[in-house]
Amino acid sequence: MTASGRLRVRHPDLDAELDDVPRHFMAGGDLVSSHLIAVMSAIFPPGEDYFVRAVERVRDRVTDPDLAADVAAFVAQEDEHGEQHRRLNRVLAERGEPIDAVERYVAWVAGLADRHLSPMANLAITAALEHHTAVVAEILLGDPEARARFGHPGPLHLLCWHALEETEHKAVAFDVYRQLGGSERTRVRAMWAMNVGFALEIGAWTTIATLADPATWRHPVRALRSLWRLRTSPFLSRRLFRRLADYHRRGFHPDDVDSTALVAHWRAELFGDDGAIEVRTAS
Repeated sequence: MTASGRLRVRHPDLDAELDDVPRHFMAGGDLVSSHLIAVMSAIFPPGEDYFVRAVERVRDRVTDPDLAADVAAFVAQEDEHGEQHRRLNRVLAERGEPIDAVERYVAWVAGLADRHLSPMANLAITAALEHHTAVVAEILLGDPEARARFGHPGPLHLLCWHALEETEHKAVAFDVYRQLGGSERTRVRAMWAMNVGFALEIGAWTTIATLADPATWRHPVRALRSLWRLRTSPFLSRRLFRRLADYHRRGFHPDDVDSTALVAHWRAELFGDDGAIEVRTAS
């Protein structure tokens, strides 16, 4: 889905929608899924910063002009993702979510990787996590049931825009890794490590956030029902795990799944003449 000229840097105006987001913003005030998405949003700013650093370290070695243009757009898109999630995160922190603790933890882990792993290893991790985000994005944009899980338009519009751009640039870090001669073995090993580490990180912080919520203890039956509903979430479906597993296949490329129609639809849905999101500027 990435070729020079296909990536657009947008600056969505979501302030009004994000200002009044409640703590339990998922449909029906769902407790656990609200905390899960809040944790994901907290992870994004330091995570996006790490992705940018991983690509920037090797940027001067990218010789293909089309890929170099995509790298520049990738960096700009990721920077904007971090800024928009920080807006949501400030609101969620005011509501009682452990945003600061999650951000500090992720920044600490990313710093360890920066200091102790090679540039190519960090790039392999970035490519693996970009596949994670692209698969989740594909589910959010492609499955109405996934979007119906949201009860407030602010987080939904933010994540749909984020998902669109993750789909647009899903192959950039991968293509840089491949052009610089990254090995298949390291690529696959990085994905195995991220499958385990990311799941543990999300699970642990969602548990902490849920247990720290007074509503969990005031309404234990509601909390248990919320936990039970996760089993039917599109974001924990067999489809997600199958798509993640594709990455382990020798010769895999993110563009093996054609996202052209999905991207075209959501560009119009979000940013067309009657689109759901206003933009401050666009390039």
